[in-house]
Amino acid sequence: MPNSLIKESSPYLLQHANNPVNWYAWNDETLALAKRENKLILVSIGYSACHWCHVMEHESFEDEQVASIMNENFINIKVDREERPDIDMVYMGAVQLMTGQGGWPLNCFALPDGRPIYGGTYFPKTQWINVLSNLADLFVTNPDKAYEYAAHLTDGLEQLEIPKVGIETNFEIETLYKSVNKWKSGFDNEHGGPNRAPKFPLPNNYLFLLNYQYFQDDLSIKKHLDLTLTKMAWGGIYDQLGGGFARYSTDVLWKVSHFEKMLYDNAQLVNLYSQAYKQNKNELYKKVVFETIAFVERELMNPEYGFYSALDADSEGIEGKYYVWQKEELQHLLQNDFEIFADYYCVNDIGYWEDENYVLMRNAEDSVIALKHNISVTELQQKIKTCNDTLLQVREKRVKPGLDNKVLTSWNGLMCKALTEAYLVFEEEKFKTLALANANYLLKHYYKKNGQLLRVINNNTNISGFLEDYAFVIDAFLSIYIITANEDWLILAKTLTDYTIKNFYDEKQNTYFFTDSSQEKLVVRKAEWSDNVIPASSSQMAINLNSLSIYFDEENYRQISENLLKSVIKEIENYGPGYSNWAMLLLQKLKPQTEVVIVGKSVNEKLLALYKQSPPNVIFALSDKKSDLPLLKNRYVDEQTLIYVCKNNSCLLPSKSVEDALKQIEGTFK
Repeated sequence: MPNSLIKESSPYLLQHANNPVNWYAWNDETLALAKRENKLILVSIGYSACHWCHVMEHESFEDEQVASIMNENFINIKVDREERPDIDMVYMGAVQLMTGQGGWPLNCFALPDGRPIYGGTYFPKTQWINVLSNLADLFVTNPDKAYEYAAHLTDGLEQLEIPKVGIETNFEIETLYKSVNKWKSGFDNEHGGPNRAPKFPLPNNYLFLLNYQYFQDDLSIKKHLDLTLTKMAWGGIYDQLGGGFARYSTDVLWKVSHFEKMLYDNAQLVNLYSQAYKQNKNELYKKVVFETIAFVERELMNPEYGFYSALDADSEGIEGKYYVWQKEELQHLLQNDFEIFADYYCVNDIGYWEDENYVLMRNAEDSVIALKHNISVTELQQKIKTCNDTLLQVREKRVKPGLDNKVLTSWNGLMCKALTEAYLVFEEEKFKTLALANANYLLKHYYKKNGQLLRVINNNTNISGFLEDYAFVIDAFLSIYIITANEDWLILAKTLTDYTIKNFYDEKQNTYFFTDSSQEKLVVRKAEWSDNVIPASSSQMAINLNSLSIYFDEENYRQISENLLKSVIKEIENYGPGYSNWAMLLLQKLKPQTEVVIVGKSVNEKLLALYKQSPPNVIFALSDKKSDLPLLKNRYVDEQTLIYVCKNNSCLLPSKSVEDALKQIEGTFK
């Protein structure tokens, strides 16, 4: 007999619809039921591609004995953290306060009024039963103790949300020097990434380091970046046959992941590898970008150009079964080419995983493998392509991992932005077409005329947007403006920004809250300051405001952006990896932010020529007609294409050639 989750549309909630646990969705009716029955609430949070969520479900939530205890004593609420990151932030904060760590599945117990009292992440079945029994007994025999716990914990959560007041400080390059020097001590200079496991790609970290080393010309960072980007692309974390990255590696070699593929990772990694190629013409980077976009288009795109959220780690209930291979199977399929293929993809002790299965990964350049087998690099690459095509056809016949078909606004914004970057770097027209189609999809389905965004649309309800939805869509629309020279996208970005200032920003507290002031009130109203796998919504808004302040000559935007940045200067200095997007903004403030204005009939042609050779801090403004934008006003001349290089609202004489403009740009950075 299905529980009430059968009425939901979230793939994660539907995974639990046939559990014997009497699960409810988070809504007003469920919360009212907890108060009416005076029962503790269990808020159990995860997402569809979460490996340990599946493990705990199989061990506990599918077990009749466990379900009986849960149903008798608790109101059990399942939450998809990707649909409701606001709920996740509150209860994750509580669990981190209690245990010092967090993760998913997240299981947090709360009073009937929603205030948390106890929690943790994954619990083995026996331990879970003990937790359930002890908490149920506590609430019956000593409820005052439970309320006392809740009061202390809620106070702690509220203390965490005391706003970071911007201090009077100057922006100094020494902040970044100190930050990066501390950061370097954690580099793995053998395998790339951090010197620990598990290893997450953390694209924003490397994007900052990429820009930093451009200006500082730091050879140690340059080497570390190339090592990291190469090892990630060679690792088992990257799908060597079908393109696209898994969420993280469980080891230091980037070898074995939990095999789930998330849109947000792949979007940001497309952006990172594109920008890395712009600075270092490594063909591996280009290959990764093209293959990853092909994967997203093939596996994660709906007919209207919206992008789905994730592919599961499991198929047929077995983790990684879709992606791994056994040696005998490969020998049978590849015949005479097996030996070369095995060398190329480490079908040996290096690539061995478990149960006679191998993870395909690389550990040598093409030239090394070609020399070993006495063939040319071109011949090697052709043989590997033929083998890959053969195995892909076989893999397509396997049972595919589950698809999470939610279309989330923020993650689509990240992918849209990545496609624009790939277009600007590689001039692949298809990338521009996909980016524009996705932007129009978001505009059609997720944008309301008052400047409001939805986060996700499902069968039962439309969930309102959170700050991250606005932050990444604004960033995407700014990029769409650049590749189209259509000011409508710029105006839309400004409209969305004005909405966030009105509904998310508190000027007195100098805080961008994660939730809209007009939406549901939770135990505490959270703000997101630190950058993680996805950059903080506050840091991205600060970057957006900085750009928009230049486009519209809007002092208020600039002031909010700088006040926010001042609030985290010490955090940047002390822990760069957790504040890398903020560090990116600080770098923009410290290095000359040159505006390049292109007006006339050939703006796109000039843009593409200039973009690939321009420093990271350049802001482009374009128009193929007359415009009243501050940067463009009175600059258009019929039948000409002019390039203006400007700095601090002062422009040099216009040039008609890309070469002359590049010399002017170079001069602004001296």
